[in-house]
Amino acid sequence: MSVDTLNNDHSSPGWMFWRKRRYLIACLSFVGFCNVYIMRVNLSVGIVAMTSSYTVVLENGTTIETQDFDWDFKKQGVILSSFFYGYLSTQLLGGWLAARLGGKFVLGIGVFVTALLTILTPPIAATSFYLFVFARILEGLFEGVTYPAVHAIWARWAPVQERSFLVGFSLCGTPLGTVLGLQMSGVLGSVLGWRAIFYITGLMGLVWSIVWLLVVRDRPEDDSGISPEELHFIQNSIGSVPAARKHVTHPWLKILTALPFWAIVVGNFCLCWSHYTMLILLPTLMKDVFDYNLAESGLVTSLPYLMMGLTTQFMGGISDWLQNTNVLSITKIRKLFLSGSLIGEACFLFLAGHMRTPTLVILCLIADFALEGITLSNYYVNCLDIAPQHASVIFGISNTFASASGIISPMLASYIVTDKSAEQWQIIFYIASSLMAVGAVFCGLFISGDRQPWAVEQQPTLPCKNGNTGCLNNAFSDIHEDKS
Repeated sequence: MSVDTLNNDHSSPGWMFWRKRRYLIACLSFVGFCNVYIMRVNLSVGIVAMTSSYTVVLENGTTIETQDFDWDFKKQGVILSSFFYGYLSTQLLGGWLAARLGGKFVLGIGVFVTALLTILTPPIAATSFYLFVFARILEGLFEGVTYPAVHAIWARWAPVQERSFLVGFSLCGTPLGTVLGLQMSGVLGSVLGWRAIFYITGLMGLVWSIVWLLVVRDRPEDDSGISPEELHFIQNSIGSVPAARKHVTHPWLKILTALPFWAIVVGNFCLCWSHYTMLILLPTLMKDVFDYNLAESGLVTSLPYLMMGLTTQFMGGISDWLQNTNVLSITKIRKLFLSGSLIGEACFLFLAGHMRTPTLVILCLIADFALEGITLSNYYVNCLDIAPQHASVIFGISNTFASASGIISPMLASYIVTDKSAEQWQIIFYIASSLMAVGAVFCGLFISGDRQPWAVEQQPTLPCKNGNTGCLNNAFSDIHEDKS
């Protein structure tokens, strides 16, 4: 995309991005999703300190060992997985609410309540184990609406020419939030104590949500700060696109009986099993097996996510280049990158289970997450490959299944890792590796880059500039033509 294309509303110089309201919303969204993931991962590090023993000297001079919470690993698994009970149940609900109440309100309130519950984590945890589990479920409920809600914002704010750039930039806050959350939590827990992890990260979320609710508007027409040139540019660009998509009828039976759809579901579930296992349990693993302190754990567990962010950006461009230069067909590209990456991840997870030094484990996981970035760069677009007008529904169903892995994985680990031995942790790696191998085979057999017959039957048509119809159909046909 050229610089002229990005700035053809001419409302301000290109380098003054904050003068364009859509870019301001993109920056706020980026920071918002960074906050969302910081609040999601902080407990993975914080729970290590909450359950660690420390020395206390009593008034009579006696030294004793104590801990703030005597939760065994099974209880820790219940706490860590409880977030996902709420999270997976509001994936579709968030989009429905955003369409009726506005994406600004749903996203802002979702982050606000999550942040408030994060600040209240220390007193809630001290009150009752079951109350803490309930609070984590509530956090998942309110955080689950955030990703669908931001799409409602961009449906009205993102010009067609910039849609991928704006949405992609917004969601880039996710890997950055993972990295910052793990590092900040480790440092805060070591320097100020584990309570500071929740107080400070929760306060950050509260401040952001207030700024978001005060600054952002659901529609450009309602924003008093937008320039007439930018408003005209956005309105001319998006035109009647939302109305055309509004009347799409989803062929549910055909979707649910299509093997390419199930290849997306299976691949996403296996991928997320590995991702959530490492995201939730890696700090505990580093403590149990290698006796890493919080600061070291927070820093070292960030490295794989940095690599994932780099490969996601880079390999997305490589996939486009292979397609645009007719080197491979779309189906072959998806099979190569999805199935091939899953096989590679299975191998590195298997190796990680056999490593006996923290450096070698982290190196294996860096390679694993680098391959995950390749998988993600092709997975997100595969829904558009097979059924562009049904992509949001397919992604919603797939992500609901995938989010369930965040519940099952920690719970299963809590029953396997009973004495914190390296051999028991090895089983966790074996399970993740096996699932990745299954996903690789299933995707290799059934993944497709071709538009499915049930997605061609009813295509929305939009008027062309010359008054004719059918431009959108032709555009989709050109984009998704198989050039094998």
